[in-house]
Amino acid sequence: MIDKKLLLKDFEGVVENLQKRFVDPQILHHLKEVLLEFKAQKFQLEEAQAFQNKISKDFFQAQRQNTPQANDLKTSLEENKTKIAQLQAQVNTLEEELDTLLAGLPNLLDSATPFGKDENDNVEIKKVLSPKSFDFAPQEHHILAQKNGWIDFERAVKISKSRFNALRAQGALVHRALANFMLDSNAKHGFEIVSPPVVVNATSLFGTGQLPKFQEDLFKIEGEELYLIPTSEVSLTNFYANEILPCEQLPIKLTAYTPCFRKESGSASKDTHGIIRQHQFDKVELVALTHPDESTRMQEQMLEAASAILCALELPHRFVQLCSGDLGFSASNTIDIEVWLPGQKCYREISSVSNTRDFQARRAKIRFKEGKKNALVHTLNGSSLAVGRTLVALMENHQKANGEISIPKVLEPYLKSWV
Repeated sequence: MIDKKLLLKDFEGVVENLQKRFVDPQILHHLKEVLLEFKAQKFQLEEAQAFQNKISKDFFQAQRQNTPQANDLKTSLEENKTKIAQLQAQVNTLEEELDTLLAGLPNLLDSATPFGKDENDNVEIKKVLSPKSFDFAPQEHHILAQKNGWIDFERAVKISKSRFNALRAQGALVHRALANFMLDSNAKHGFEIVSPPVVVNATSLFGTGQLPKFQEDLFKIEGEELYLIPTSEVSLTNFYANEILPCEQLPIKLTAYTPCFRKESGSASKDTHGIIRQHQFDKVELVALTHPDESTRMQEQMLEAASAILCALELPHRFVQLCSGDLGFSASNTIDIEVWLPGQKCYREISSVSNTRDFQARRAKIRFKEGKKNALVHTLNGSSLAVGRTLVALMENHQKANGEISIPKVLEPYLKSWV
């Protein structure tokens, strides 16, 4: 959530920033009206409270001295008390409306985030590893998966619905090996392995910014104020909701492997073949809580951790800076990692590492104590990696002319222990 104090101090600066994110100007104009009315009513309330304090002192002094003014002052106090109650109610109502409006606004842009309309305006930062040259026409992963018996699409749809899949035999083993390798690699980068709940409450989803804006994209449990997580970012970040952490405890670095659930509203015609876009998928997540001075460097470390996994798997990839129009709701700055898919002849997102600054921490009330003062931490999150998409990249990049798939050497120890 945007800092209310900043809004009061520099409303025009906030508006200018949010306009780069294409926020509806009418919302901002209404926000300004509510904000100005809130300020006016709050000023009147503070004046009435100051008057009450002054008259109270005069009244007690007149009462002790038994002067004729005592009755008049008592009447003024009672009238002003009623006025204060009315003003307080108005201020509370306006503040509630202001908070509701703020809850629906995205994060402010980081200075590193370029202006742009959509993904076409994103900026490539660098490429890592060169795509392999094939002496045959490489096939897409869904064809390879069916040839090798790695994924059973038809039976998954039969027992559930479209956009669900069932990994089988070697496919399931490689998927499991990938997840364990990712966790081990992240642990070497200093991230604590956690196995968190995959069912969370509405408060947690508000804390990380999924609610109220993305209600329609969540799977809600009927009759409960509980939801299936869209990402373990929700679980991990909210571990520290409503807490004040010792400064010495920062940074806190966590990683988790969980299923994730998304309705993917509005994407009915996208990626209908294979497992690129699913309602249920597995992901290894990175989450960090840092001192505000360290969050930029932490984002670099998280990107390095994700890239190290792709390098070990011999998967070419690139870093892409997202523009303002393609940025996620809670993010202030995001760098995607896109992996090369030779079957599709393009790069596709496999990781997204975001610095939310203090946006989520303000919503979830995550603070740290530095000296005698409390301040908001900065929170970061990133995929490391989407396991299904990594499996897709592995199949396409390590396919042979006969359709078989080579297994990267780094995964062999994980597979040998199960076979």
